[in-house]
Amino acid sequence: MVYFQISRIGFNCGYDKKECDKYPNYCTECLKIRIRELGFEINDNIRVDEMDSEEKRMQMLHDLIWQKFLNVLNLKHILILSKESGLPIVNYPISRIGMDIDLLTGFMQANIIFSETDKTSEESTNFATDQQFYEFNYKNFNILLKNGELIRVCLILDEIASDDLKNLLNAFLNVYERNYRDKIIENLKTGVLDFDDTIDFMVDTFNVKLVFPMVLTHSFSPNVLESINNNYIQKAVVDFAKEFLASKSFFFINNLLNEVKKTFKVDPKVILYEIYQLLEKNVIIPTTIETVQNTVENFEETYAMRIANNKIISPIIAADNEIEELKEKAKNMDNEEAKELIDHFIKKAQNAEKALAYTEAQKEYEKALYLATGFNYKKTIGKISFMVLELDKKYKKMELGYAQNAGEKAEKKSDYYNAIRHYQKALEILKEFAIYSDNKSSRKKVEKKIAKLQTLI
Repeated sequence: MVYFQISRIGFNCGYDKKECDKYPNYCTECLKIRIRELGFEINDNIRVDEMDSEEKRMQMLHDLIWQKFLNVLNLKHILILSKESGLPIVNYPISRIGMDIDLLTGFMQANIIFSETDKTSEESTNFATDQQFYEFNYKNFNILLKNGELIRVCLILDEIASDDLKNLLNAFLNVYERNYRDKIIENLKTGVLDFDDTIDFMVDTFNVKLVFPMVLTHSFSPNVLESINNNYIQKAVVDFAKEFLASKSFFFINNLLNEVKKTFKVDPKVILYEIYQLLEKNVIIPTTIETVQNTVENFEETYAMRIANNKIISPIIAADNEIEELKEKAKNMDNEEAKELIDHFIKKAQNAEKALAYTEAQKEYEKALYLATGFNYKKTIGKISFMVLELDKKYKKMELGYAQNAGEKAEKKSDYYNAIRHYQKALEILKEFAIYSDNKSSRKKVEKKIAKLQTLI
């Protein structure tokens, strides 16, 4: 017998509370009886929360999807380590953080040994454990680590882990050890690393695909099309996605969030929830899924065919002669050559990024993403996607600094019209950044400046 526990299950009792003489005192007992009749086991410590309105139920769902997005934006690197040796068996970088993983694993192993023997390392003043997790700071990053029976899982984060992310890590560890126990034991015996086929499970669990490049489905069923047309946010999302795809063959969820937020005065959580529904319906598709679908539909593509059909390319490099050379070269390229060339493009992009040549950096990242998608390197696609996302944030920060400085200079010269124009641009960028962090106070300061200057015109 296989036993499951199910969380976040809703139950509509079917009664109007105004007409039920047992409401509200007997609700929990009534639910227990009715759920047991359906074949579920119910413990005495079951928690029942009443969603007393559709609005509150939707708010709960909006918060849930929003937290998934925040968690994956926070996540920079995932490590799965052998508990016995302390060595990595899965090393999954989500974004470039420039961390020496060997040094990190050694540091973690030392701190765990010290903590378990009630000693304290001089280097680990921020090391803490709450019996379930180890948490500490390392080189400006937050480390969350969880021990299992045979392995330990380490998440490298920008910010302190949310309770939701901790619960997710706990669930991931339990299922991973159960599903891949034979592989883990084989690794302990032989040292063989054979865990690539476990990465999909990890990507799905931590919702990494939320930051993958996205495309739209090629066809809409009549029912799906009707539901989109009846939902003004979903319709706007699809329309903006089509606009992005008219000039570039992929987009990111944060691009859609920003554009829809500019158009409608709607909570970003609501917009993200509607985008997520489109993902669930396969209207919006992570590019890796589309690549897999092409394979499933009755024919196997060779690498050359996949490269030839690859659409993950933007006008920035479409007109570049280099891309034509890359297409031809890729048709006869083997895996090793592809990986070397991807690394080469990424290094060129990183150097351009350091020199603040962001357009050049984007061009090189997109070449790398083009090859990675053609060869279906899922791990690399996720890594490059995060790099593009981080590049976009850096570019926006540079734009913000320029707009604020230009506004201040114009204000000093009493050029109030241009000062307002630059401050409005700064405010627009700050609103886009509100997706990643709370900058309400900064926005209010700029809004006050604009209001004050408007009285002087």
